[in-house]
Amino acid sequence: MVPCAEPRALRPCRDTTQPLLPFNLSDGIDALTAAALGALQGLTEFLPVSSSGHVAIGARFFDIEENSLALVILLHLGTLLATVLLFRADLSNLAFEGVRSIRDPSRFRATPEGRTLVGIAIATLVTGVLGWMLRDIAEAFAEDLKLVGYGFLISAAALIASGVARGNQDEVSWLQAIAVGLAQGLAVLPGVSRSGVTIAVAMLLGVQGNASFRFSFLVSLPAIVAAALYEASGAEGLGSLGPAAWVGGVTAMVTGYVALVTLRQIILVGRMWTFAVYLVPLGLFLVTR
Repeated sequence: MVPCAEPRALRPCRDTTQPLLPFNLSDGIDALTAAALGALQGLTEFLPVSSSGHVAIGARFFDIEENSLALVILLHLGTLLATVLLFRADLSNLAFEGVRSIRDPSRFRATPEGRTLVGIAIATLVTGVLGWMLRDIAEAFAEDLKLVGYGFLISAAALIASGVARGNQDEVSWLQAIAVGLAQGLAVLPGVSRSGVTIAVAMLLGVQGNASFRFSFLVSLPAIVAAALYEASGAEGLGSLGPAAWVGGVTAMVTGYVALVTLRQIILVGRMWTFAVYLVPLGLFLVTR
């Protein structure tokens, strides 16, 4: 299992009972359903409410078969493209700096982009190790909605804590990158919001909101790609999907982009904690049900 940022939305569920949908999501999906699934993926992937937690809840109502993995990958690609689109300038600068730094390794310390590249590498490595260690626990969370509820409460606590953060650093240090990587690794647990905990941790360690937002989503890209590649190993080709399924991918990209822009504005005005208003009652309901 490859740890992912929350890029496991719509993952297969083998133990669901009484499915409401009589069709296979890969083959018989209609455009409206595909658009709804794409919107769910795009919104919950980026807003700090945990896509994997919501999918664990949704799995009780929808029969998502193993052979619908191609659709899963397509929706992940949609949100990946949304991230690339919003951060295209940053990614371009980082790519050019990466080439220069390979020729002159001192640039990895001397330039902001070089230090960011190292920070992303450090956080990704930490995420991978912790995610691998938590892989069995993550499966247990996905199968028990009470545990998902605890995950939502963890996310809510991180969001509330971010409300008192007053950081002014415009760059994430390498030590802070380790902490962000640990937070992202913890987010393999359904209910724990990847974006919420990584941004909150960076802000609490002194990084200002916009820089925390930027680093959080740049760090998410390797994890999303790794998760998509892992899922692709067990899926049929994307060409097996009908035209309607591609509507879901486009919808995921559009709604994901809107969610990213919205979240950035919420962080800039210091209101990320407001998502806890939704997560706390949802978490308490699942824990006490």
